Amino acid sequence: MANRDNHYEAAFEQYLRQRGVPYVAVDEAKRSRMSDGASIKSLDFIVAGPGGRTWLVDVKGRRFPSGDEQKQYWKNWSTSDDCRSLAQWEGLFGETFESLFVFAYDVLGQRAPLPAARLFAFRGHLYGFVAVRLADYAAWARRISVSWDTVAMPTAEFRRLAVPVDELLGLADPAVEPAAKASQRAVGGLQSGETKDQEPRP
Repeated sequence: MANRDNHYEAAFEQYLRQRGVPYVAVDEAKRSRMSDGASIKSLDFIVAGPGGRTWLVDVKGRRFPSGDEQKQYWKNWSTSDDCRSLAQWEGLFGETFESLFVFAYDVLGQRAPLPAARLFAFRGHLYGFVAVRLADYAAWARRISVSWDTVAMPTAEFRRLAVPVDELLGLADPAVEPAAKASQRAVGGLQSGETKDQEPRP
């Protein structure tokens, strides 16, 4: 089951429920064990998409902006283990399954990663869900911390390649679709802030 103590994952699960999207919340309390004895990080959700596509989802919760003294937008770091594990799951499930990082941004200021109509209210917070395919993330990920084993995409490439989750799920509201098309259907053209990639805080 999803980690109910993680408000980002809880918000994303409620988002799927309210929109009637079929999904499975994976028990992530323990790492999964492969037949050769190796362990890999569990998924967060298996989500049914349009056209027979199924998404293997790892939710990454980030604040928007992050940082107390210097505001940082579009933080998209993950770990090398996250990337390896998602790649392994994709290989195990087969060609109709595709791995995806969903960045659940907790909107804390006046700027947001998505238009207001696409933000999701949950327990007194507003969230913007944007996603990037593992293939795109892995192609552009650069190491940002050796000690924390973390990687991140350059901000410009993340904003170019990430898309609102509702588009991937075929849930885009026609009322806000023209705005997305005007920005080349990419997160990069939506209301945003700038950032410099920095190492994550522990």
